[in-house]
Amino acid sequence: MASVLILMGSTSDWPTMQAAAHMLKEFGVSWEARVVSAHRTPDLLATTMQEAEANDTRVIIAGAGGAAHLPGMLAAFTCLPVFGVPVSSKQLKGLDSLLSIVQMPKGVAVGTLAIGEAGAANAGLLAAQVIGTTEPAVQEKVKAFRAQQRDTVIAASKLELD
Repeated sequence: MASVLILMGSTSDWPTMQAAAHMLKEFGVSWEARVVSAHRTPDLLATTMQEAEANDTRVIIAGAGGAAHLPGMLAAFTCLPVFGVPVSSKQLKGLDSLLSIVQMPKGVAVGTLAIGEAGAANAGLLAAQVIGTTEPAVQEKVKAFRAQQRDTVIAASKLELD
């Protein structure tokens, strides 16, 4: 199993969640993506967390829309860090997902990111930062990414009139 496990409730979440995978790839962090539904495959959810712990997975990134119980249920089955990404829904534009993920009871922690692609990308970045605490090569790539962001903003900060 990979260092980071990206889980989602259905394949329809992949267009959002692949932003996490792209970020992890950029930092050279191994990842694996799977569909595990909190509601339709609860037994698979439990065994997936057992496998993740047994195979040295370091971080779980979980994307879910609507009721969005997946990140919380995963956190209930593991002591690994779980980062929840609210996936935008048609009805409430992801606000329902955000509220479902962020409202965890005391004692079951889920780090909640922004709704949609930005949240998924930041979940990948955050996972790389966690991995970077013990893998200097990953930490250096994160530092280089931050420097590139800084340089891009500085280069764009010099505006002129037409």
